[in-house]
Amino acid sequence: MLLEFAFMAFVGAGIGWFTNKIAIRMLFRPQNPVRIPLIGLSIQGLIPRRQREIAGSIGEVVDRELVSIEDIVMDLTAEKNREEIIKTIKQKVEEITKSSLPGLIPGYIKELITDYINDVVDGQANIVIDELVEGIIHRAAREINLRQMIEDRINQFDLGKLEEIILSVADRELKHIEYLGAVIGFVIGLAQAVLVHLIL
Repeated sequence: MLLEFAFMAFVGAGIGWFTNKIAIRMLFRPQNPVRIPLIGLSIQGLIPRRQREIAGSIGEVVDRELVSIEDIVMDLTAEKNREEIIKTIKQKVEEITKSSLPGLIPGYIKELITDYINDVVDGQANIVIDELVEGIIHRAAREINLRQMIEDRINQFDLGKLEEIILSVADRELKHIEYLGAVIGFVIGLAQAVLVHLIL
């Protein structure tokens, strides 16, 4: 009797594990619709069949909830980056000033001119950057559709590559689903064995 119970429990575990494994694979496979002639149905993996809907949803969520063009521009021109921008402007101004002024002008006058320009840059750079940022944000908001960019990129994704990425990210969780199927199958198999024994 114990052998019978163990046999049915392990058969149930095997069936539970196998069906969950197949179900996970059928999220991605078959990539192209496969027609079953006798019943007239087409079978295709859930993700390949709904790739466009998934891409649209991800694009919308990213654009609405996670990041926007405004966020990207503001992050690029944040205080930590402004210092670098101003420093780069000063270096360029110094290079241009020293190379453009005639050689007849004494070096100390060139230094005075460079210092004066640097003072102007220090005083005006933040105002100019703010104006540029505002202009870039308005133009980017008009011309760049972040949602559409993400949607197009996901739609262009090779389905095999997409499957590989999802499986690599969620491999542990998907394995847990397979094991859970085995555990549930084991319990059901054991319950069936008990019921059969009680009935017979």
